[in-house]
Amino acid sequence: MQLNASRIKVLQAQDDLVNSMKEAASKELLHVSNHHHSYERLLKDLIVQSLLRLKESSVLLRCRKVDLPLVESVLDSAMEEYAKKAKVHPPEIIVDNVHLPPAPSHQNAHGPFCSGGVVLASRDGKIVFENTLDARLDVVFRKKLPEIRKSLFGQVAA
Repeated sequence: MQLNASRIKVLQAQDDLVNSMKEAASKELLHVSNHHHSYERLLKDLIVQSLLRLKESSVLLRCRKVDLPLVESVLDSAMEEYAKKAKVHPPEIIVDNVHLPPAPSHQNAHGPFCSGGVVLASRDGKIVFENTLDARLDVVFRKKLPEIRKSLFGQVAA
């Protein structure tokens, strides 16, 4: 029984470490949007990538309210780049009046938040591609979790 209890403690400690790493990475994401020029380029790339994934002639784009001027400044070049890469006409992009939640703050520490990025959807809303920084971090941690665990804790005995 003690052996099982100690194994559970070790697994819990490992899980806590991985979760703290993810939390630290999430906090670092908040600084990405502070670098105006590189974040503007990132938003353009995220829009192009989203368009390539959706392959729709008309899409709805949602972003944080604070990012709206940056998104609007890169929209035309993103549409052109997409059209060139996909060899199609530039799509119609409607910027939604509904915005993604703001970055976390002391006032809304436990509410919904978004560190940046965009969400694009087909006009009918049936296809949604969430290309936010938070969603990308979640995907990386989900896909790479076994590698992260192996790197941190070595080969786990079966």
